[in-house]
Amino acid sequence: MPADLNALKQDLARRMDGALETLKREFSGLRTGRASPALLEPVRVHAYGNDVPLNQVGTVGSPEPRMLTVQVWDRSLIGAVDKAIRESGLGLNPSTDGQLVRVPIPQLTAERRTELVKAAAKYAEGTRVAVRGVRRDGMEQVKGFEKKKEIGEDVAKHWHEDVQKLTDQYIKRIDEMLADKERDIRQV
Repeated sequence: MPADLNALKQDLARRMDGALETLKREFSGLRTGRASPALLEPVRVHAYGNDVPLNQVGTVGSPEPRMLTVQVWDRSLIGAVDKAIRESGLGLNPSTDGQLVRVPIPQLTAERRTELVKAAAKYAEGTRVAVRGVRRDGMEQVKGFEKKKEIGEDVAKHWHEDVQKLTDQYIKRIDEMLADKERDIRQV
């Protein structure tokens, strides 16, 4: 079966898109001073003998620009939800009110903004590494096609260039996403 550049590029693009989606989720968890339910997505609650995502034990809402609420479905989990939010490393201090956990979003200090920018840069670098790993896999596939004589040397060189161009496009998108997030963090 002859090798197909389009199929290879589609597979690589799909995998690189997955890395970008992960970066978007990680960025949504970095708070910028505005209350967003996505802020609590990484929080895991110890419930029923397992660690489960917060959204599996309650409904997260944002009734005000600087307040999140978690409507806990099982009253016995209020303490576990409160503890999970406190220990999440997000710098939040929840308070309970019946089955409702209120999570005020404090103003960002200059120091905290700097920490958030560093965290965003770390997430972006991790995504760049993932994209480069996908590129490496693509390059190895092209070498394999060439070794099996499915494609010639000139075609392999062209395919290597195409894989590199695709990688460069994704790295550029990561850099743009990071710049947008940094602007967002510093503006609020």
